[in-house]
Amino acid sequence: MPLSFHITAQSTESNARAGTIETERGSIETPIFMPVGTLGSVKSLSPEDVLSCGARIILGNTYHLYLRPGIDVINEFQGLHRFIRWDRPILTDSGGFQFFSLAKLAKTTEEGVAFQSHIDGSRHTFSPEKAIEIQLALDADIMMCLDQCTPYPADYGAARDSLALTTRWAERCKATWRHMSRNRHSLFGIVQGSMFKDLRKASAEGLTDLDLPGYAIGGLSVGEPKDIMLDMAEYTLPLLPVLKPRYVMGVGTPEDIVEMVSFGADMFDCVMPTRNARNGQLFTENGTINISNAHFRYDKRPVDESCTCYTCSNYSRAYLRHLYKSRELFAYRLNTIHNVAYYLNLTKMIREAIIGDYFHDFKKSFYAKRKSS
Repeated sequence: MPLSFHITAQSTESNARAGTIETERGSIETPIFMPVGTLGSVKSLSPEDVLSCGARIILGNTYHLYLRPGIDVINEFQGLHRFIRWDRPILTDSGGFQFFSLAKLAKTTEEGVAFQSHIDGSRHTFSPEKAIEIQLALDADIMMCLDQCTPYPADYGAARDSLALTTRWAERCKATWRHMSRNRHSLFGIVQGSMFKDLRKASAEGLTDLDLPGYAIGGLSVGEPKDIMLDMAEYTLPLLPVLKPRYVMGVGTPEDIVEMVSFGADMFDCVMPTRNARNGQLFTENGTINISNAHFRYDKRPVDESCTCYTCSNYSRAYLRHLYKSRELFAYRLNTIHNVAYYLNLTKMIREAIIGDYFHDFKKSFYAKRKSS
């Protein structure tokens, strides 16, 4: 297998664990946050910026890269890594969530998804086989099975049918991966089942039978209340194989990450740190701040006095506010560097707490700082 996973430490107070994912392009210490580079770029950052923030793996998106720049372009560079100048691991989503988001432009059948491009209206089809072929052309280190994401709320019958289709598609993805990957890429399955525990269990069992290198939980953070999302993650994560990476897709806030690590999650991604940075919201150990607020006008402090990122090491809140209010492009880069570094430092501190077996105390301190701010 091109991917292996080893558990380094297990919390004695929860299901939290620290581990290491080994790939041909490098090791990934878990828990880990993966910055989202949908189009082959973490918005406003260079690969060197992303690396300096502590990233060891980033995401690309099969749907978006297929449409633009196109796989023919990527093939000229022998894969996404050379095209974007990133020599560390890359995980690619299969496009299932985009078909969910662009439901009005897509029609799902047993064969796959027929859809219109959101860019120019051209018509395309993704089958499970094609989703894997495209990800192989991207040369992704970790590929995702094509899945059908269920909206919230969903009725029981629709959720049951969706997870069954997702499982059948995973079987087809695995067959294509086995036939074409030449032992260079790893494939993760995606658990669906909406907010029904028995369906989540059925989905996890069906995918576990395929014995894939790793597993993800999809269909969360799609509009459901926070308590339901956390309850579903807490129930589902222990159903996944202990000795394989567990990835919660599209989640979420710093609080979500802390909670889901305690349930046994290893990997996370979310657009929140980059998107919020462009909207002037910055993360700190005491919670979030809106850098456009007037009371930062003369503030000489860094965004977060406990942070050592490039932004906090060099610039004041007052300067960041000035840039943001002036709509200077530099604001987006500096804000994003800080937010991405915050997320990656958070998972690093969580890992250290698990290894030192003080995760419970870390969690208490994490929430206490937010309450006191």
